[in-house]
Amino acid sequence: MANTEAWSSVPPALPPTGPPAGESDIGELFRARYLEMVRLAGLLGADDPEDIAQEAFVRLMNKRPRLDEPDAALPYLRTIVVNLTRNRHRHLRVVRLRTPAGVDEGSSEQAAILREDHREVIAALAALPSRRREAIVLRYWLDLPEREIAAAMGVSPGTVKSHVSRGLAALGLTLKSLKAREDQA
Repeated sequence: MANTEAWSSVPPALPPTGPPAGESDIGELFRARYLEMVRLAGLLGADDPEDIAQEAFVRLMNKRPRLDEPDAALPYLRTIVVNLTRNRHRHLRVVRLRTPAGVDEGSSEQAAILREDHREVIAALAALPSRRREAIVLRYWLDLPEREIAAAMGVSPGTVKSHVSRGLAALGLTLKSLKAREDQA
């Protein structure tokens, strides 16, 4: 009978607790870095940079308890954005192969980026192979050192140097040809 009383009694109310461990840190990271991650995804060529950034933060929340170091969250977040953008490009490549010709599906995010003062640079950047574009964006937009770029891209620092060097050379040639065309017009 004593057991019946124990099971039927209402336990005392527990004191309210804050968010689960790590959630407040992710909230602060979200407020501080969300727009940066949207811009990163956009510069990497994502057609839906806001969705990519949001998904990256969701994946970070799921992974956060297992991260070994708290300082690893930002580099890990960048890596998630890079990988999600790559996956999106792969998906879109398949969709475009199966879509009949003549269907144009541009997004409002791409249109907003194209209206910026530097649309020639962004167009030249978009024409680069994805790995070179990623290396240049991470190096010159986020101003990351080669070591962090290599970690985000999953390559060696030497490969990062090669991608940046070849990407800059290709950008220079593209921008020179655009300038020459403008001068002729």
